Amino acid sequence: MVKAIVGANWGDEGKGKITDLLAEESDVVIRFQGGANAGHTIICGYGKFALHQLPSGVFYPHTTNIIGNGVALDVPKLVDELKTLADGGVPAPRIIVDQRTQVLMPYHVLQDVCEEERLAGAAFGSTKSGIAPFYADKYAKMGVQVCDLFDEARLMARLEHVCVIKNVLFEHLYHKPPLDPGALFETLMGYREMIAPYVGDAMSFVHRAIREDRRILLEGQLGSMKDPDLGIYPFTTSSHTLAGFGAVGAAVPPTAITDVVCVTKAYSSAVGAGAFVSELFGDEADELRRRGGDAGEFGATTGRARRVGWFDAVATRYGCMVQGATEVVLTAIDCLGYLDEIKVCTGYEIDGAVTDAFPVAPLLERARPVYETLPGWKCDVRGVTEFEQLPREARDYVEFIERLLGVRVGTVSTGPRRHEIIRRK
Repeated sequence: MVKAIVGANWGDEGKGKITDLLAEESDVVIRFQGGANAGHTIICGYGKFALHQLPSGVFYPHTTNIIGNGVALDVPKLVDELKTLADGGVPAPRIIVDQRTQVLMPYHVLQDVCEEERLAGAAFGSTKSGIAPFYADKYAKMGVQVCDLFDEARLMARLEHVCVIKNVLFEHLYHKPPLDPGALFETLMGYREMIAPYVGDAMSFVHRAIREDRRILLEGQLGSMKDPDLGIYPFTTSSHTLAGFGAVGAAVPPTAITDVVCVTKAYSSAVGAGAFVSELFGDEADELRRRGGDAGEFGATTGRARRVGWFDAVATRYGCMVQGATEVVLTAIDCLGYLDEIKVCTGYEIDGAVTDAFPVAPLLERARPVYETLPGWKCDVRGVTEFEQLPREARDYVEFIERLLGVRVGTVSTGPRRHEIIRRK
């Protein structure tokens, strides 16, 4: 059985805890896209960890963890993550870095930083982790695969080729010193030494696991709104954030994916630029941001304050649709217990007409929220594990969202810790 866990919104939906729960029940966990530009916060028996590239099965000795071919592999950051686990007392996990995975290069980070500076007020809100230049090079066939690190002649030829092109950009657009292919080669030899113990043929391993009916979890980064095709382009990431891409980025047959778990918060949050129709501002936003998440609404990777707003049912229904959600997980409901009333965005007003369909980017930028207001429950529900134990108003809120989404809310998270969870029957 292959199950995918993905975000319904802009990322930051609280997937870390849910991924950890599902990883415990899995034999194989695969990261299938993205890089070190976003992370999952996991609180487990070993403590609190922010994972950026490592799959969330690394805390379980029975799990094989794969960094799939769709990932942007930042080798030094991967090594740093492994050291953080070791320093935290976590036993060395079983890891396979697929030989076809491509390596994020030092010049990708430099190019990302330079481009955001050049764009200034029109910047995309990049984390400056090199992700956009990495994927641009991958699809322009200028990338370096992990397997290239073990063929020195081929690697040097590829570096000389790419430096000819990159140096035009760095010298004449960004006014930076030219890249030296020899110095890059030495850097990559260091990368090779760092990851050599983990490199393997993940594709063959995964297909064998499917034949043996192993439980496989595909772990996505960010959410539907950040997909470069179906998200809020151009304010997206540069890899596909949809469960369907798991068939490519994790090298599994599309027919093998049987379940898609779509995670969304009980309110909305986002990092980066772009349209966010139900966004709150001022004191109202500050209060929700302070109370939200497991320690406030701040990015696990960047530490940046997240934008926050009321639950956006229009965006979330669309996000679940493009993901092909078979189940919804609603997180962070415990963060709303201070409110007398809670608004839900049920429609968008665009040019005087109201719609509940998520629009394309030019129309989205003109959208204004249409709200329905529900009563709050005015009590602390953190740690509740039975749906019937929630106040009537909280149950009504969950069921209202479920009707709007048209997908069953099978799980409700009532706090950041693993046991603070409701599994609805």
